[in-house]
Amino acid sequence: MGADLARFDRYVLSQLFVLFGFFSLVLVSVYWINRAVILFDRLIADGQPASVFLEFTALSLPNVIRMVLPMSAFAASVYVTNRLASESELVVMQATGYSPWRLARPVVMFGFIVGTFMMVLTQYLVPSSLEQLRFRENEITGSLSSQLLREGEFMNPTKGVTFYIREITPEGVLKDVFLSDRRNEGRTTTYSSVDGFLVNEPTGPKLVMVSGVTHTLNEDTRKLTKTKFTDFSYSISSLIDNPGSFYKSLNQYQTLELLFATDVVQKRSGQSTGRILEEAHSRFNQPLLCVVAALIGFSTLLLGGFSRFGVGRQIIGAILLLVMVKLVESIVTDPIRANAQLWPLVYAQSVFGFGAVFTMLYLAARPRRLNKSPTLVEEPA
Repeated sequence: MGADLARFDRYVLSQLFVLFGFFSLVLVSVYWINRAVILFDRLIADGQPASVFLEFTALSLPNVIRMVLPMSAFAASVYVTNRLASESELVVMQATGYSPWRLARPVVMFGFIVGTFMMVLTQYLVPSSLEQLRFRENEITGSLSSQLLREGEFMNPTKGVTFYIREITPEGVLKDVFLSDRRNEGRTTTYSSVDGFLVNEPTGPKLVMVSGVTHTLNEDTRKLTKTKFTDFSYSISSLIDNPGSFYKSLNQYQTLELLFATDVVQKRSGQSTGRILEEAHSRFNQPLLCVVAALIGFSTLLLGGFSRFGVGRQIIGAILLLVMVKLVESIVTDPIRANAQLWPLVYAQSVFGFGAVFTMLYLAARPRRLNKSPTLVEEPA
């Protein structure tokens, strides 16, 4: 009997990984096509060769895979469990005396293997690839034109500065220019003009805006000052000085930096300590979510075997349960970012998911125990 169960485990694992590979390929392709279209238009418009497009695509792939792994694990678990139930294989295994807890073992193994892969992605591959992608983007967009001259796109060439151009005419005139400078603490200055020009001067490149208005907000006094101008020159040397001047986002830092060099990361990124710790611990939580997603798909359908409503409602219930797991993340996010001491709440969604799985497996096993211990009722003479 033990050999039969071992064969059952191997069979379920093989089916899970086949379907997991299929769903991962489909989901990665969908994400990749959406990103590739935007990336292709952007790079080719800047005159970059196809090799750069392929390089950027490869560097963005680890992050795309990270996003689809839990969904693929869930879909594979639901599909395989549904097929085993429809072909009565689960019923046969349960009839031979094996509990839902034991039948869940190959799914747990599958979840931990996927979680290990996710751990490698979140701890090493994703931060490294995103950092290299940022470096290559800054290296390629190091010229003045490619950094700032993009129609209809809000640009952030440096922290605290937002730049937008609606249209660039063939003569090089910038139409409907918008620039917001929030680098001075306590003061936000916004420039908008009908036309604009980029000119190179000995002191550095400047943005000349024509027929516009300046709004300056003093955040301490909440006083807004409005000034109209015929022409105004704005130095943009600090925005394009070198490729390395672009600040790193938190997902580009290594986990050890986030955990043990929090103060340094905070100064460089401008993010709160709570936000930094949330990012660090979420990289440990995401592998756990892979296990949760796989077990939710299995346990809800296994519980459906004892439900008169059938498997369809259990699949809907599994999807709703995943939505609830995601909702837990949304609930705890703001408190963690406001108070760094609450970082253990990052794992709340995994705890909630494992609790739901435990409850469903318990309910699936309960009828078996009740049947094993029938109650003898004696009728009075």
